[in-house]
Amino acid sequence: MCPAIVPEGQKRGYLVPIGGAEDKEAKPTILKRFTEISGGKKSRILVIPTASRLDDTGRMYQTLFKRLGAGEVNYTPITSREDCDNPEYAALCDEATGIFITGGNQLRLSTILGGTAVAQAIRRGNAAGVHIAGTSAGASIMAQHMMAGGPGDSGAREGGATLAPGLGLTNSAIIDQHFSERNRIGRLLSAVAYNPYLFGIGVDEDTAAFIDSDNVIEVVGSGGVTIVDGSGLKYSSLSQARSGEALGLLGLKLDILHEGCHYDLNTREAFPPAEDGQGHCNISVGD
Repeated sequence: MCPAIVPEGQKRGYLVPIGGAEDKEAKPTILKRFTEISGGKKSRILVIPTASRLDDTGRMYQTLFKRLGAGEVNYTPITSREDCDNPEYAALCDEATGIFITGGNQLRLSTILGGTAVAQAIRRGNAAGVHIAGTSAGASIMAQHMMAGGPGDSGAREGGATLAPGLGLTNSAIIDQHFSERNRIGRLLSAVAYNPYLFGIGVDEDTAAFIDSDNVIEVVGSGGVTIVDGSGLKYSSLSQARSGEALGLLGLKLDILHEGCHYDLNTREAFPPAEDGQGHCNISVGD
């Protein structure tokens, strides 16, 4: 599934995968930045808490975004595929300037949202300039190839990652979360070994990758973002490996970015924070 086509004269909105456990109290930098690019006091933020089984998740984020200066904040109590056919929920997606997908279980997200009117509205909105953020499970579902599971392991293995269909907001990357904290480098390497065309993006907790319409990432938060580039892969033992066997992978490129670093997904180049504080690119703030 390719990302939806950008309407003529418009720019695709940001994708903001967050690694989970984002700071909500002392230094809510990530959520504040998302609020700002979505329009600040003029923003209309929609929270989709479907991945979570906790009844108060949507209301909690609604209160939080209001405290951070958002204009209008709604949340959708979507718990079934039938709910996704409710035209009111698709309309809320169409009216939003920013959509936030909470954490929980990404397979719950994909099995409820996949292919529905709400999913199409999210895809259509991002192509028309709506910014989409997701934390934890909400980060992984952004990709066409969604990371659905796999062991916490420092090595790449045959069968080391389980993939499932995601929303297809990007078809160039696999996104993993809670990355360093849960030792998920092995399953991300395994996933890239399955399809070296894809970038592997591993996002630590309290960290976000703000991906702009030009496919340039800016890292925001207290942790790191790991980028695995498999395009230069010269050798892989995957096709001969037995189930669970360690893989040989030669020619992979790996970059670890921290706050202020940038990565251009088009040119496959990483950039350190600029000494003048301006960086390689700037996150634009909504009107």
